[in-house]
Amino acid sequence: MTARKPSRKASRKTAELPVDVPVEIPAEAPAEAPVASAVDVAPTPAPAATTTTAAPAGRVRPRRADAGPPRPRQAGDGQGARPAPALEGADRGRLLAGDHHAPHDVLGAHPIPGGVLVRALRPFARSVTVLATGLRAELHDDGDGFFSGVLPVPEAPAYRLEVAYDDNVIEVEDAYRFWPAIGELDLHLIGEGRHEQLWRALGAEPMEHQGVAGTRFTLWAPNARGVRITGDFNYWDGTGFPMRSLGSTGVWELFLPGVGEGALYKYDICRPDGSHTVRADPMARRTEVPPATASIVTASHHAWQDADWMAHRGDRPVHEAPFSVYEVHLASWRPGLTYRQLAEQLPAYVKDLGFTHVELMPVSEHPFGGSWGYQVTGFYAPTSRMGTPDDFRFLVDALHRAGIGVIMDWVPAHFPRDDWALAEFDGRPLYEHSDPQRAAHPDWGTLEFDYGRTEVRNFLVANATYWCEEFHIDGLRVDAVASMLYLDYSREEGQWSPNEFGGRENLDAVAFLQEMNATVYRRNPGVVTIAEESTAWDGVTRPTDGGGLGFGLKWNMGWMHDSLQYIAKEPIHRKYHHDEMTFSMVYAYSENYVLPISHDEVVHGKQALVAKMPGDWWQQRANHRAYLGFMWAHPGKQLLFMGQEFAQGAEWSEGHGPDWWLLDPSYEASGDHRGVRDLVGDLNAVYGAVPALWQRDTVPEGFCWVDGGAAEDNVFAFLRYDADGSPLLAVSHFSPAVRSDYRLGVPETGTEGWVEVLNTDAARYGGGDVRNEEPLKAEAVPAHGRPCSISLTLPPLATVWFRPA
Repeated sequence: MTARKPSRKASRKTAELPVDVPVEIPAEAPAEAPVASAVDVAPTPAPAATTTTAAPAGRVRPRRADAGPPRPRQAGDGQGARPAPALEGADRGRLLAGDHHAPHDVLGAHPIPGGVLVRALRPFARSVTVLATGLRAELHDDGDGFFSGVLPVPEAPAYRLEVAYDDNVIEVEDAYRFWPAIGELDLHLIGEGRHEQLWRALGAEPMEHQGVAGTRFTLWAPNARGVRITGDFNYWDGTGFPMRSLGSTGVWELFLPGVGEGALYKYDICRPDGSHTVRADPMARRTEVPPATASIVTASHHAWQDADWMAHRGDRPVHEAPFSVYEVHLASWRPGLTYRQLAEQLPAYVKDLGFTHVELMPVSEHPFGGSWGYQVTGFYAPTSRMGTPDDFRFLVDALHRAGIGVIMDWVPAHFPRDDWALAEFDGRPLYEHSDPQRAAHPDWGTLEFDYGRTEVRNFLVANATYWCEEFHIDGLRVDAVASMLYLDYSREEGQWSPNEFGGRENLDAVAFLQEMNATVYRRNPGVVTIAEESTAWDGVTRPTDGGGLGFGLKWNMGWMHDSLQYIAKEPIHRKYHHDEMTFSMVYAYSENYVLPISHDEVVHGKQALVAKMPGDWWQQRANHRAYLGFMWAHPGKQLLFMGQEFAQGAEWSEGHGPDWWLLDPSYEASGDHRGVRDLVGDLNAVYGAVPALWQRDTVPEGFCWVDGGAAEDNVFAFLRYDADGSPLLAVSHFSPAVRSDYRLGVPETGTEGWVEVLNTDAARYGGGDVRNEEPLKAEAVPAHGRPCSISLTLPPLATVWFRPA
């Protein structure tokens, strides 16, 4: 995708604005959250107040010419300033070319012998006059938009500029009279790559600085020769808005008085070769709705109401707590709904089904909807397709108040090549690796991050904690971890170079993931990180101080592939694939696992979950229900993608989302789908109420096979135990026949018998209702290595759970 050509039509809101936006200073500055610099920032050495507050929302319309001339603060002598020394040709040329690194050294007010020199760059202006207490002095027109003069005063006053155009006269603050609005500590931490709240230091920050309301713009672009701000407040002409370079950090800064929330902007960057590129802000916290690409100045005004949730979400370690996840693509769950409209429907739906968490496919801004959010250009901005950042906060807040945790897919593995975004951002590889072979992602045509560069690693680590701190996200599911870990991922011989030890491991990526996990867990108690990692990399969920990557959970891709391959077979052939359902227990405790049936398994010809099942419609639904029962009982947490909870037969499409019409009572087969949805609700209800199903997911003491070798019968029987030793017996039968008097060895506990607590063949789920109605008494008949056993009836294509009466 390409950026729109900047024009006066870029913003309907401000099409009538002149080049400058005037400032109206309120009588009393509002006292809001300090934003001058990041947390614990040393104040900038300046003769101005260091306390800054958020600017009021909105921008002020300019004074129109027909409203009469602006009134100066105090009438002066009305004489012009004395002529100023001529501006050196190099400075003049560089300012006009947009490659000046220190515009504040030339523009603004500067004491010189005999007075104070004031110089302004105001393209298209007819005249510029300095207004101050007791002073009104018109500057000399030096051509090309430059105006200058020497004021007959001993020191620089607090002044404003009256700028006259052909059809308008406005009074504005001079952006070049302000000290830097970012602290020395911020710059130090950015240079070291250790700024854990980077979003408070870089980007567009509405604030009050030196008593004036405006927005501080800061950008990291170390290879740039110059940077200018262009936006709807200057007709997308940044000539008069050059930024200053702050030392060796590569950070550029400019405080623009009068620019507030809602302003659209980009950066006009002069590359090392002198050419220009116009870019969106990598740190933008709000963006235009795609395909538009401008960044938007924003600040949060959301009042959180989830204090109780936040205080207690970390009471239990996630691997020892119930954790059942409903995966959602927000834009297509109910197409057309905004974040706030989703907040009215999604929490109630998920709560009714009993899921403990939702997992949102990427919400970070992305230009192409068909990427489902996995090709991100705005890492710090929720997609504007469904509303503002505060609207997204409202949705998270609503989910928390409903008792539902929020996990977000996070994509630090790669980014797209759009020429208005991160690719060769300042004219050279910056966010991507400088080696083209390392930079190019072979599978998706995107670019991989340079994890070895401290500032890039800082950009990503801070981004991870940003979502947790600013949006109260409870977990990050990190996408495509395997592609980050291996230098030879999807690369042929000769397309990659080994690491310093001769291996294939990407040591920079390993260090980044360890730092990210350690930082997120330290700063955000109760948050969990989850790895989508498809290889046998050792220690994905091992703590970083033990040499692991430090994730809390890992998707069990092996279980998913093996179990789906098994369940797709005709029952008569399943006995030859029995080990595909049991092999997962060989490595079940090597990591802390999530069992995922995600969006990736129900698209691109893979078929919906129920459509993978063999047999007629009744058998497909029975297989579907039995499989879910097996999944919920298996060690590990579980994740189910939307639409699969009611056995949607069609693949998912981001264009229209789930087939909700299948649940409409007017549809004659709606009962079949409602039955499956009822089962999912009951699975979650029993799961949450029975600690044996989640309390010891990650230790061998929580599981024991009763019979894992009944291949001829297509039966899998096992016990789950909670911390007190209380058992649950799960029996999955993947054959279409009823098996009566089926004997299974059981623990001696349960002298009152074993009772069904869930049966996927129940009539209310659409099954044949083959049940074990009465408690099953344990008999002194040895079976499966146990002195006691029970005799039960196994329904066809069903999973049954029993507990001691």
